[in-house]
Amino acid sequence: MRPSILNPLFAPVRSLSGIGPKLAPLFDRLLAPQGQEARLIDLLLHLPHCAIDRRLNTNLGEAVASETGTYEVRVLAHKPSPPGRARVPYRILTEDDTDELSLVFFSTQRARIEAMLPIGAIRFVSGKIDIFDNKKQMIHPDLVLHADAYAKLPPFEPVYGLTAGLYPRVLQKASQAALTKIPTLEEWSDPLLIMREKWPSFTAALKNLHSPKSKDELAPEASSRVRLAYDELFAGQLALLLMRERMKKEAGTSRTGDGQLVNAALGTLPFSFTEAQKAAVQDIKKDLAAPERMLRLLQGDVGSGKTIVAFLAMVMAAESRWQSALMAPTEILARQHYERLKPFADAIRLSIVLLTGREKGAARSQALTGLAEGTTTLAIGTHALFQESVEFKKLGLAVIDEQHRFGVHQRLALAHKGEAVDMLVMTATPIPRTLVLTYFGDMDVSLIREKPAGRKPIDTRALPLERIDEIVESLRRPLQEGRRIYWVCPLVDESEDLDLAAVEERAETLRKIYGDRVGLVHGKMKGADKDRAMSDFAFGKTKILVATTVIEVGVDVPEASIMIIEHAERFGLAQLHQLRGRVGRGAERSSCVLLYGPLGEIGRARIDTMRKTEDGFEIAEEDLKLRGEGDVLGTRQSGMPGFRLAVPTKHSALLSMARDDAKALLAKDPKLQSQRGEAVRTLLYLFERDEAIRLVGAG
Repeated sequence: MRPSILNPLFAPVRSLSGIGPKLAPLFDRLLAPQGQEARLIDLLLHLPHCAIDRRLNTNLGEAVASETGTYEVRVLAHKPSPPGRARVPYRILTEDDTDELSLVFFSTQRARIEAMLPIGAIRFVSGKIDIFDNKKQMIHPDLVLHADAYAKLPPFEPVYGLTAGLYPRVLQKASQAALTKIPTLEEWSDPLLIMREKWPSFTAALKNLHSPKSKDELAPEASSRVRLAYDELFAGQLALLLMRERMKKEAGTSRTGDGQLVNAALGTLPFSFTEAQKAAVQDIKKDLAAPERMLRLLQGDVGSGKTIVAFLAMVMAAESRWQSALMAPTEILARQHYERLKPFADAIRLSIVLLTGREKGAARSQALTGLAEGTTTLAIGTHALFQESVEFKKLGLAVIDEQHRFGVHQRLALAHKGEAVDMLVMTATPIPRTLVLTYFGDMDVSLIREKPAGRKPIDTRALPLERIDEIVESLRRPLQEGRRIYWVCPLVDESEDLDLAAVEERAETLRKIYGDRVGLVHGKMKGADKDRAMSDFAFGKTKILVATTVIEVGVDVPEASIMIIEHAERFGLAQLHQLRGRVGRGAERSSCVLLYGPLGEIGRARIDTMRKTEDGFEIAEEDLKLRGEGDVLGTRQSGMPGFRLAVPTKHSALLSMARDDAKALLAKDPKLQSQRGEAVRTLLYLFERDEAIRLVGAG
């Protein structure tokens, strides 16, 4: 149970004065996962990214074009828009002792402007200076204040990320109100560390950042920001260590076989392993034979052959008479793993079963009986595998695919279905070393960087969206040749409904030209309909599959050789790389077309990177530079809690400090029962590492 002292911070933002039914949904959209309410802690951890200097500038004579400044001016004259010409701006001439300044307003009520800026009045105006017709002007000033109001204005105004309809003043006011609700919290960091680093307390750090006294105070290396980043990293490292400790406590079992089944399995494969795959298999073999439990991350780029390595691990477990389970994050992926591995399992007479939320009635009962009695050796499924009704006779190996899409408790729930279960987790997201440590602790890592032999490079091109009609027309020829095409529709403003409208509209447009050769798949379809759409595409009944990012991870149709990504600038680099990896899996030469809208600096850098390289690890490092860890791990799309305060590229030195501190604390106080231990429990709840507390309790 979360300690009651933290309850005020987990109250909804709508509980603040002035946040009514109109504003609350805007805060929810900005700060909370879809369908959830924003809470005060979400608001407090939504830090400003920079600050505007609102201190008074010396005079207009020294004002610099394109810079924001604050000036004390006298109002000289009003020049309203001529009657019937509303598009002509309303101008107000002002001056100080050194120069003149026009204040420019478009579509603003005359009465309001006259009341705000009466002739002869002294006003403080703040905004960006422009030069028009060799004269200084300020279009729609940010602030127009009389002397008393300006005297109360903080010298630096924090600037926050916003969402459509939510104004800066409203967010600033709400953040200030939330600061008053922070309870008195015991210090959880080592006092010597606090003294050495000269860090403020957690509460003081938040106050400093939401009410900055200078622009520098918001920099990632500034004291308050470093303090909060450390708290978040420390909570994360503690949670990982507690999980690892718990797994180590449950003693492992040595699982070794005579090699006959593994050799038989290798003999059925229609390809030979790459050196990297062979090395990964050796790592796993060694882990399974050891008396300690295996906790290994199998990290490989898109299409590098991780699944078949995982299959061999399951065969090794079967050789020593243990069952295995492979858990995938989606039904599509679980079904695909099953269909891909079943022929190999059948060839060596290993019974294999599929278990998702969709298996019902007699088929489900049969599957459950086989696992409980031990007549079924391999289970492939979704999170349905760790439901209470699922029992294994002798589960020895759990394989988890795209592991960052599952919570710690879900992984443990599967591990607890057997005795001393060895765990192999896989990800197709190439993760820089810093982030491996951040998210996976000191897990052992096997890397597969090579692509299987025969994989052809993918021709990647970028075109502006205006040329979309040309692309649509150009599909005629590949369709005549029997080739298959993915068409991925854009992420629209983080709204599933808008995403849905975009994908349905694109499918409809393409159907007008290509008829029933066009299929459609998206996340809101029922499981059976999704499977049917994927199956129609895989077997060639449809030739163009219009999709949202539901196809991003793992979907394998070797005949698909063209990938078109609409509004490519809206996707993260890691996601673009994952999507491109859906083609280039068969004999055909493959291509990827990135259709882009207006490009900012980051969008252009992403598209340049995609054209330059297919190396997922290089792309991941570039993505980390461009956007931070959220995109690299797909957390913005997957619901995994990315860091809100720590920036691994900037705070990597803190990471090893946090790990060392967490190790030292748990060595002295494994149950977190000391005075500091109790405070650390509060920290874990604050950063929603509740699973870690459960692990401490379970001892």
